[in-house]
Amino acid sequence: MTDLQSIKTRFGIIGNYPALNRALQKAIQVAPTDISVLVMGESGVGKEFIPKIIHGESRRKHQPYIVVNCGAIPEGTIDSELFGHEKGAFTGATSTRKGYFEVADGGTIFLDEVGELPVQTQVRLLRVLESGEFMKVGSSQVQKTNVRIVAATNVNMLNAIHNGRFREDLYYRLNTVQIDMPPLRERKGDVHLLFRKFAIDFAEKYRMPELVLTDDAVNYLENYAFPGNIRQLRNLVEQMTVVEQERSVNSVKLAEYIPMQTQLPAVIQKGSGISSNEFNSEREIMYKILFDMRNDLNDLKSLTSELIKNRENGDFSHQEKNLINRVFTPETQVQNPNSMLYFENQNQYQNPVLSKADENYEDVEDIEIEETKADSLSLQNNERELIVKALEKHKGRRNKAADELGISQRTLYRKIKQYNLED
Repeated sequence: MTDLQSIKTRFGIIGNYPALNRALQKAIQVAPTDISVLVMGESGVGKEFIPKIIHGESRRKHQPYIVVNCGAIPEGTIDSELFGHEKGAFTGATSTRKGYFEVADGGTIFLDEVGELPVQTQVRLLRVLESGEFMKVGSSQVQKTNVRIVAATNVNMLNAIHNGRFREDLYYRLNTVQIDMPPLRERKGDVHLLFRKFAIDFAEKYRMPELVLTDDAVNYLENYAFPGNIRQLRNLVEQMTVVEQERSVNSVKLAEYIPMQTQLPAVIQKGSGISSNEFNSEREIMYKILFDMRNDLNDLKSLTSELIKNRENGDFSHQEKNLINRVFTPETQVQNPNSMLYFENQNQYQNPVLSKADENYEDVEDIEIEETKADSLSLQNNERELIVKALEKHKGRRNKAADELGISQRTLYRKIKQYNLED
């Protein structure tokens, strides 16, 4: 079996991180077989090296090796690209065309960003994996192909399956062997090695002196998160090679290019069923936060009303009276009928809004938060839109929609009535 170091030298792979070595070793082990491989990892970690190693170390190494970026091909033409088409199959098909699976017969196809494949194409791909058979677009003739498939993705496939964007049977067919590529932020000991490699390459390319890092700069790089991974580091070195006049780079200079980002805390409700990719924009996230705050305020009002009801003497100070009147206004009760102050039978409890005969506000700090009519309508419209999306996504199942929105089924039912929604 080929030595690991010789593989690194041959393909220009830099680093000694244990997880990287395990990924390369696994690629070498599966290369002589025809087993399907799924490469997982963040964008920019170098997933494209794995299929090259697998093809180069396999019996297919003298046969075609084709790379297909599934996310870059339009949905309407991807079937034609992969499987070919017959003349006249669709508008613009002026001649018969071979697809990648026909051209790569006997070789290897690397399906990059396989998580972006349309569902219809996933069905065709599953048939190729199971039987080696496919049909061109516009043809009824079954053709055979002998192709080894290596796929890669940076998508969370289990979430994609749960959301109906990827077929579960295809996932397990592709994922016969899974190879995980580690992100650069975990490979701290390899960061300086990669920087030196890129610095030498670009110094030679642009005929300029090589960049050299100071000790504090090395420490800065090793503690940087690198969201773009190796691709980001490579672009950084190339930019600095061309732009910087001083060849010695310290941490202050690095901070001008890649400022250290502060990780702010975020509160995520466990079991809410809401993930960040389910929001289309930051505005929707802000509206969701506002809705949660409003629900929290309603809960506080409900708790306060219970305390008021259970107070034995019913004697309130001037400050308490004025605070109660400011919180539990008639408008608030109308806008928030789910509050404990709202009863179908009004005789159950007397509304706690107190008489304003005593207008002594001296001991009460006058703090008012006004909401304009336009702001209120905007919030209501966005709340209605979120509810509609949740109901459509879960096909009217209110329990699932309520879990996703982070509200109770009772509150969701009230919202459906409020907005005249038919689910």
